[in-house]
Amino acid sequence: MTEHTPQPAFVLIRPQMGENIGAAARAMWNFGLDRMRVVAPRDGWPQERAVALASGAGRLLDEAVLAGDTAEAVSDCTFVYATTARPRGLTKEVMTPEAAMRDAAERISQGQKVAVMFGPERAGMENDDIARANAIVSVPVNPDFASLNLGQCVLLMAYEWRRASGAVEDRRIEMAGAEWAQAHEVEKLAEHYEERLDEAGFYFPEHKAAHMKQTMRNLWSRMPLTRSDVQTLHGVMRQMVRWKERG
Repeated sequence: MTEHTPQPAFVLIRPQMGENIGAAARAMWNFGLDRMRVVAPRDGWPQERAVALASGAGRLLDEAVLAGDTAEAVSDCTFVYATTARPRGLTKEVMTPEAAMRDAAERISQGQKVAVMFGPERAGMENDDIARANAIVSVPVNPDFASLNLGQCVLLMAYEWRRASGAVEDRRIEMAGAEWAQAHEVEKLAEHYEERLDEAGFYFPEHKAAHMKQTMRNLWSRMPLTRSDVQTLHGVMRQMVRWKERG
């Protein structure tokens, strides 16, 4: 990652434990984020315990920006999100993590500077912190146990950022060196089965034969076949015919 990689800054407000700062750094690095800002950490800065828990993300902590208060931490930003389970009576737009990071990706693509704020472990952000945010991010957690660990919350938001920034495929197929079968290869397979099944008397009664053949063709076209699959299915039919002829 370079200094010019467009991404949000993650702002840890008055974090209380070095271990949680380290876990947050590790979570950010897992998903390609390296802009951390730390506001008035309780135990000072830098922190050896944070480095120990950060594992391979130590460089992120080395480059973290230390700020004296929330206003300073977000002073250069054009849009700020506050992650909190309790909006605490302030009138603001409330988003899910997924919607917030989609919104952040759109804003960043337009050249805006965006930050996501995370509150202290015990009580979360105060209203003075939240008042500086443009929107609230509320995680749909169990209302009877709404508190998330700082590292967990950072991990969740970092994951949603990576999804929103297009770095994650929703679905893919691991081809393992295989190639998809071409239409003419599937057509030959369909013809092979149709001929052998016809010889075996499968298409009966005669007035239903056309529909049965069409159903079989439709079956082949629905199947995502590789070239290896096609060869295997040809082999299956050839072996069944040989077995029948030997009997």
